[in-house]
Amino acid sequence: MSSKSIPKKVKEEVERIVDQFNKSVLADSGRRYVARIKGEFLYLDRDNFGTTGQICRLEYTGEMDLWEFAIYKYSSGRYDPDEWFFPGEHHVDGTIEGAMKAGLEAYD
Repeated sequence: MSSKSIPKKVKEEVERIVDQFNKSVLADSGRRYVARIKGEFLYLDRDNFGTTGQICRLEYTGEMDLWEFAIYKYSSGRYDPDEWFFPGEHHVDGTIEGAMKAGLEAYD
């Protein structure tokens, strides 16, 4: 297990943040973010009208407002932390909310 594995309290906060974003930003849109956590990574997928797709991966750094971001690239089938030329990249600010906003523009 990684020394940066996401603690239970942080996992609970992640779920709260994603749920709040879904309710406030995506309400009645037929879309919602789904969080998956594995080790030190938070994967943000989005359910669009019943079809779920990968959006981005965040790496836990020990700080709630300093997640490392990697966009999912369908062209290569992988998460790319070095890709910074995509619609919405200006929203990436180390927060989960910023990552979800970036994902909305990158994969609208």
